[in-house]
Amino acid sequence: MSKTKVIVIGGDAAGMSAASKIRRSHEDWEIVVYEKSPHTSYSACGMPYYIAGKVSSEEDLVARSPETFRDKYNIKAHTFHEVIQVDPPQQKVLVKNLQTEESFWDSYDKLLIATGASPKKPALPAVDSDGVFCLSTLQSGINTFEYIKKHKPKKAVIVGGGYLGVEMAEALLEKGLNVTLIDRNHYIMKTLDQDMSEDICGLMKKKGITLLLSENLTAFEANESGKVTCILTDKRKIEAELVILGMGVTPNSELAKLAGIKLCDTAAIQVNDRMETSAPNVWAAGDCASSYHILKKKHQFIALGTIANKHGLIAGSNMSEETLSFPGVIGTAITKFLELEISRTGLSETEAKALEIDYETATIKSSNFAGYYPESGEIKVKLLVEKGSRRIIGGQIIGQKGSGKRIDCIAACIMGKQTAFDLAMMDLAYVPPLSTVWDPIQIAARRLM
Repeated sequence: MSKTKVIVIGGDAAGMSAASKIRRSHEDWEIVVYEKSPHTSYSACGMPYYIAGKVSSEEDLVARSPETFRDKYNIKAHTFHEVIQVDPPQQKVLVKNLQTEESFWDSYDKLLIATGASPKKPALPAVDSDGVFCLSTLQSGINTFEYIKKHKPKKAVIVGGGYLGVEMAEALLEKGLNVTLIDRNHYIMKTLDQDMSEDICGLMKKKGITLLLSENLTAFEANESGKVTCILTDKRKIEAELVILGMGVTPNSELAKLAGIKLCDTAAIQVNDRMETSAPNVWAAGDCASSYHILKKKHQFIALGTIANKHGLIAGSNMSEETLSFPGVIGTAITKFLELEISRTGLSETEAKALEIDYETATIKSSNFAGYYPESGEIKVKLLVEKGSRRIIGGQIIGQKGSGKRIDCIAACIMGKQTAFDLAMMDLAYVPPLSTVWDPIQIAARRLM
């Protein structure tokens, strides 16, 4: 009897998490990974900090190289190989070697699609000029770093005020660039509510970033050598020697769509709680796949590294014939801008209103640890509960050192269907250098009991 052969399309978080899980469960199975970029298993989330110079080498962002997977784990990881067609009825894929331009078919018993997501890049004049970058793969981060090192730009424009936009604003500011951030919305960080976002905007302006809101990007301009010189919005022209596009991402699901695999209404690949797709013996995981939102009670597209790794573990377990179910997501995320930590989980007020959920909210300000302790700072906590049940359905935190990761406690409460009273009475730790006797999240919870 021939051994089982697994093909994985995509060699980053979800793909390699699944491949590693399969290898731990089945030492004799053949595992082949096709990745179109030069790298496997890297931290895309670390790219802004690499560009800022806080990470000494791009190699530090690589958890395991293709050589490590091949030599230590017997996983055949092929970089510069792109799968260009999937044939589910025949259980085979068409692979293109990007270095030789040759193509070949490879067959599988089990297939995982982990093709990730791609940054949105508007079809505007001169968008492909030198100095205009989208950040997605590790190589894109390396290219941005090398461009800054070589050309030493002084004026940068960031388009988009989401997580990447905020993190790159910090990175470029710390590298001494003059930074302008534009966003088409009337406030940045749209996963937060406006009353929380305003604190971030205030600090960004205080630190010298020009913040232009409710403006739409309309075009780029470049010089005769092809380098970007400015961007145009519907309100003005802005000089720029470097442009970072942080306009969101879209799932790389076209390969699955062309193979007749079902997509959800957000264009991500539709999967069940075992990460199975509509095609037999085909799974999907990571940014290309849908996630069930526990509070919204529907499948949607959420591109986060934490989710991608969990997807990979669940997919790998089920491909290994070990039944595991993915419980779903609530959109927990965290970032920082300089000394300000920013986190959120569950539903925002905007989302709760859209879902017609009857809710109450409380927002408090407190100290991140005992106010008399040196270097204590402010923390702002916002909680949402469902009226009637008093169950916690959302939380947002902005504050100084030690503030952001408190969101995990709120996320645990949401996942465990806890009420405001449950959180207020929770037996949390206290010591003056690290907390207050009533933790700030419990102070907020007390307001909603």
